Amino acid sequence: MMAGNETECYSTQLIDGDGTFNGDGLDRFIKQVKLGECGLSYAVVAIMGPQHSGKSTLINHLFDTNFKEMDTMAQRSQTTKGIWIARCVGIEPCTVVMDLEGTDGRERGEDDTVFEKQSALFALVVADKVIINMWCQDIGREHAANKPLLRAVFSVMLRLFRVDKKTLMFVIRDKSLTPFEHLKNDLSEGIEKIWNSVSKPEAHKDTRLKDLFNVEVVALSNFEHQKDIFKEEVASLKQKFFQSIAPAGDRREVVPASGFSISAQQIWKLIKENKDLDLPSLRVMVATLRCDAIVTEKYSTFIANKAWLDLQEAVETNLVEDFGEKVSLMISNCLSGYDHEFSYDHEATYFEASVTSEKRKQLEENLLQLVQPAYQSTLKRIQAMLFENFKDEFSIALNGGQGFAVNACDYTNKFTRLFAERCERAVVEHANWDLDKIKEKFSRDLNSHITEVQLVELSKVHESNLKEALHGPVKSLLEMGSDHTWPAIRELLQHETETAVSEFSSALLTFEIDEQKKEDMISKLKDHARGLVKETAREEAGNALHHMKERFTSKFNYDDDYNPRVWVKEKKIRDIAKNARSFSLKFLSVLAAIRLDDTTDTIWDTLVYTLLERTENVTISQDLLSSRTWKGVSATQTLIAPLHCNSLWSQFQKETQYAIDQATNELLAAKKRKKELLLLAMNVALISTHAVRGVGAVVANLL
Repeated sequence: MMAGNETECYSTQLIDGDGTFNGDGLDRFIKQVKLGECGLSYAVVAIMGPQHSGKSTLINHLFDTNFKEMDTMAQRSQTTKGIWIARCVGIEPCTVVMDLEGTDGRERGEDDTVFEKQSALFALVVADKVIINMWCQDIGREHAANKPLLRAVFSVMLRLFRVDKKTLMFVIRDKSLTPFEHLKNDLSEGIEKIWNSVSKPEAHKDTRLKDLFNVEVVALSNFEHQKDIFKEEVASLKQKFFQSIAPAGDRREVVPASGFSISAQQIWKLIKENKDLDLPSLRVMVATLRCDAIVTEKYSTFIANKAWLDLQEAVETNLVEDFGEKVSLMISNCLSGYDHEFSYDHEATYFEASVTSEKRKQLEENLLQLVQPAYQSTLKRIQAMLFENFKDEFSIALNGGQGFAVNACDYTNKFTRLFAERCERAVVEHANWDLDKIKEKFSRDLNSHITEVQLVELSKVHESNLKEALHGPVKSLLEMGSDHTWPAIRELLQHETETAVSEFSSALLTFEIDEQKKEDMISKLKDHARGLVKETAREEAGNALHHMKERFTSKFNYDDDYNPRVWVKEKKIRDIAKNARSFSLKFLSVLAAIRLDDTTDTIWDTLVYTLLERTENVTISQDLLSSRTWKGVSATQTLIAPLHCNSLWSQFQKETQYAIDQATNELLAAKKRKKELLLLAMNVALISTHAVRGVGAVVANLL
């Protein structure tokens, strides 16, 4: 089919290869192209010619239609069957083109020229202009140039119809080096000879060819070897069809467009009747009527049959294992149960064999059409059941020792085989329904599930890698509790996410999935990375009091060189305690909210103002910490609400006060011990002085 504009040309089969007129199709066509609104201002063009002479190719290029063209690379066979009709795109007034089945086709045989003559006659009567397509080398040849066909058509047309003057346009294809004028003269002389040889009725004894026909001759270059030139010539030829009809007053024999359908059907009917077609004999007619009645009766009986109704109901809710066998038996009984007086064959056996056979086939097709939805439902249930079984068994197998690829191959083969076996059991023997599509769909479903499992596993691997890359480092950064914590976390998150996305994207290239799914999976991985950070932050926020006390202890009990502190002054204890609490408060402010977006907040300032410095207006300070969210921070980003911070701080102060008191007590105890030691030293010194004096007296007495 040539790439014509279907929405404008509306190509429709007017008469099929068996001579059946498509009245409903023609009515739809007329409505689509609004032909009925044209009055007398419309034209009909027909094209005829030998089979494979390029008729369809010519009019597709000439009128932007989409008639089926012959594939030159394939076996040469009949392309156009019957007569097709289409609107010529871009031609004014509204012009309709008819593409006739090629003549001399081997499909109809050498002697079967009835349809050729009928269709050619139909074209000459209905059309304003008839294009006769012919090869250049066929000029002068009797049969290839359609001369016998024209002779027969001229003869019959003169006896049957009054017609307007027509235009016969002979299009010579693949023109040779022979001058065009020579070709034109030879062809025109041949047409005149055909006209003169035709037996004419009395009314047309003196009628000349030019009285009824305008003969035009056009030559075109080879389509395949001189395509550009061919297209230029066709474009020039196309101009002949613009405003090609005479004024309405000279078209007295033209049927108004609204009656075109009825006229065309009646003309075709007259043509067929005049050619002694095989009309049904009385016996055939009776057989037709009676067999139609039998078909209707048997079909109604089948529909009302309880066995069928029960089976139909069962199929709607359950899988009927022997569906094919049961339905096949029902249809066989209806058609050919010779021992059953209600079968079709029993009641139609004495009628015309050709009719009974045709009507039997019609009944069989009707029954198959009736049972097909139940058949399709059965196949879908088989498909759904085995697909669920496949998913379960495949999932269990993945936990075994064999690898993913081995399991995928083994279970795909197993369930594909099972599905084919179950489908075959559901087949109705009278039908020739193709199972390939549903088998292909089942196979695609299995492969899609395997792919989905692979994608899930792949996602899990990259999510696990992200967790390993983020959880520990983020935890460590949060425990630092400094102004650089969240910037460092953001930088880490960005780096690890970009790395993971790059690796994940490369891995996804091996899967046949659409871009949207890839984007969704990558987006999910990014969200997972952010989620990991948030989850870690929430875990740490849950242990905020513990971490605050640890930070306080490390800062209060040890100096900058991590040596245990020696307390010497009470003021220094208070200063160090305040510094240690400020250090812990910084950690609380870091953990109070998630800061994955580079924004600023006032959490630290608020905490210092309300908790560490404790302004004189305590009421204002408490009001600032009575909310459940921080100013400028959404509830979803809040880890520790202001109200909770206030509570935590109170608890923290209580539990760290002991260390401060202990340090103070140690300082006082140290001072007391120092004083006691000083007194002891002074007493010792006094005793020592008295002792020296006593020894001196003894020595003096001895002397």
